[in-house]
Amino acid sequence: MASPLPSSPTGSVCEDMGRLFVESLEGRIYSCKHCRTHIALYDDIVSKSFHCRHGKAYLFKKVVNVFAGEKEERMMITGLHTVADIFCVGCGSIVGWKYETAHEKSQKYKEGKSVLERFKVSGPDGSFYWANHEHHHIGGSDADDVHYP
Repeated sequence: MASPLPSSPTGSVCEDMGRLFVESLEGRIYSCKHCRTHIALYDDIVSKSFHCRHGKAYLFKKVVNVFAGEKEERMMITGLHTVADIFCVGCGSIVGWKYETAHEKSQKYKEGKSVLERFKVSGPDGSFYWANHEHHHIGGSDADDVHYP
């Protein structure tokens, strides 16, 4: 059962008189591994150096067809951030999180961007990323070696 849509989704999704219009992307696409709803383009990747409980995660400058959960404060490897989990509009599965606020000056580049967990999305070639059980992090998930001005 899909989660209900909030009044203001993250990304490009329109609801008109109860009908949901999902944005289709063209190019190298990342999609929900459960329902294949398009979520992001390969060209919108900012960094592939992020990590989550299930292994790899990628930072994207733009995602579509997702809605955000409630904002919360999370202590991550790179410090305290205000984030919101993001969910696929097609099936309601959690696919990652969105950075609302970075409290450290060096982390401000993340604000407004979203992280997709590779375990939860299929890649442009239709491949799935299998969870690496050796890379569980205590605390929050975050980038390990990304350096931005």
